[in-house]
Amino acid sequence: MSYNLKEVMNKPERLAAGHRMCAGCGATIAVRGVLRALHEGDHAVIGNATGCLEVSTYMYPYTAWEDSYIHNAFENAGATLSGVETAYKALKKRGKIAEDETFKFITFGGDGGTYDIGFQSLSGAMERGHDMVYVCYDNGAYMNTGIQRSSATPMYADTTTTPVGSQSNGKMQNRKDLAAIIAEHNIPYVAQTTLTQNFKDMYEKSEKAIYTEGAAFLNIMAPCPRGWRYETSDVMNICKLGVETCYWPLFEVDHGKWILNYEPKKKLPIEDFLRAQGRFKHLFKKGNEDLIVQFQEEVDRRWEDLKYRCAK
Repeated sequence: MSYNLKEVMNKPERLAAGHRMCAGCGATIAVRGVLRALHEGDHAVIGNATGCLEVSTYMYPYTAWEDSYIHNAFENAGATLSGVETAYKALKKRGKIAEDETFKFITFGGDGGTYDIGFQSLSGAMERGHDMVYVCYDNGAYMNTGIQRSSATPMYADTTTTPVGSQSNGKMQNRKDLAAIIAEHNIPYVAQTTLTQNFKDMYEKSEKAIYTEGAAFLNIMAPCPRGWRYETSDVMNICKLGVETCYWPLFEVDHGKWILNYEPKKKLPIEDFLRAQGRFKHLFKKGNEDLIVQFQEEVDRRWEDLKYRCAK
């Protein structure tokens, strides 16, 4: 069935309004988009690593989640949902759950709880091949606890633990390519997406991840207005610039086959993406031109590597 934005947006919300996430936050947009891909009548069990999303959508005894929800510690979202998925299979085998009832298992974590602290349980769940989807809402830092750098933070970003000043130009390391790392686990489905193209790319990849048997991983760039320092209304434009500059390419790895989903007709310079964010304003000061050149070179290298993988 062809994608219809109006029909998708009119589906019942599984993340209710009234939560306390910031205006202009990409995480809740991403979560709502993923959950819309669930088929009508199917149940979901949601796991959620500690982070912005958890503390702002679940304030006991109140919750914004319409499906069953489990708050996990920072490091064990992958382990918890893999355990629940295993229990579900056992109960269904024993006839404790009706045959016509379908449950899907989806866990959400920020980049701190996914790239770093929770990587061990994520890797284990993927390696074991549990029938679940792990979704990383990647906002590029530990935003919930004060905008500290993570291994998802891009090079030269200004954070509270890599502050820009006379002795520092921000974070000195390049960001980790987690989607490629998870693809090396040889799981059925891995994809990278963001809030763009009328949400078509995110919706189709979410549906494929949820309904592909076995382990699946989605990495979604989800900008943070406080950490990235942009006007809240600019969230969608920043995502578009991330794609058009090839900083955040749209691709998937379907049963081992790398597929490039979108190639810009005219690749924009990385300055367009960086200029929209206050965390990179120091790069545009006189004398820092070489830093932007280095950033561009890394983006180009990864883009060419991705195109090579997808051309095989």
